[in-house]
Amino acid sequence: MPNWPWNSKPSDDDDKKKRIGFAWSNSLNTTDWKHFTDPRNLVPVLLLSGTIIGSYAFYRSYLRRIPQANFISPSFWRRRSVFGRVTSVGDGDNFRLFHTPGGRLAGWGWLPWRRVPKEKKGLVDKTIHIRLAGVDAPELAHFGRPSQPFGQEALNWLTKYILDRRVRAYVYRRDQYDRAVATVYVRRWLLRKDVGLEMLRQGLATIYEAKTGAEFGVLEGKYRRAEQWAKLKRKGMWKTKRKEFESPRDYKTRMGNENGEHKASDIR
Repeated sequence: MPNWPWNSKPSDDDDKKKRIGFAWSNSLNTTDWKHFTDPRNLVPVLLLSGTIIGSYAFYRSYLRRIPQANFISPSFWRRRSVFGRVTSVGDGDNFRLFHTPGGRLAGWGWLPWRRVPKEKKGLVDKTIHIRLAGVDAPELAHFGRPSQPFGQEALNWLTKYILDRRVRAYVYRRDQYDRAVATVYVRRWLLRKDVGLEMLRQGLATIYEAKTGAEFGVLEGKYRRAEQWAKLKRKGMWKTKRKEFESPRDYKTRMGNENGEHKASDIR
């Protein structure tokens, strides 16, 4: 309606303009932080964010499955262990482990989606190759080389001792063959057994005597005493006559020298 001269009341159009102008000018460069700082809103958001971040960190550290040795984080070496089921044994001092983080508490073995594959094709690129730390077992025949005495016995013993069992491996480093060098423990009759130590006691392995790369953790003294005990009792390979005895390290050195001679003769 038009604003007549004798009417002091502003028109509806003028009132709308004033209201619009007031609202616009008051909203420029202003933020109402009361909503964000209100404890009733802030505390639940912080709790939820902390729970999500903490859960993810816990999962990455303790529940994330490690498929192979080259996926082990640098922070694991010499600080942490991996727990899992032994799926195959290669020779007397190495085997393959399917990592089952958290064990049965995390559902491994009883939840349908938390089971260790039984077929070989289901295990391809999904197992950690473990090398027993501190010990050296007699060699099997491979790469055209003959087997050592007690090589098959060492393999048979280790297979019977750990195959299809759950073990815990305290990992030290990754070797040149992408294996995790580790001290390994297994439960036998409710007792926690050091696999490498038991092999030494059975006379089916010697102390690992390489010039570099030997790993024992804090167990070197214990391992050497076990080897000496097996020698005195003439266990396993120590039954061999002293003149005929050849350690795994000496065997590898001899085979390496012979291969070098063969290569040199081929060149000639």
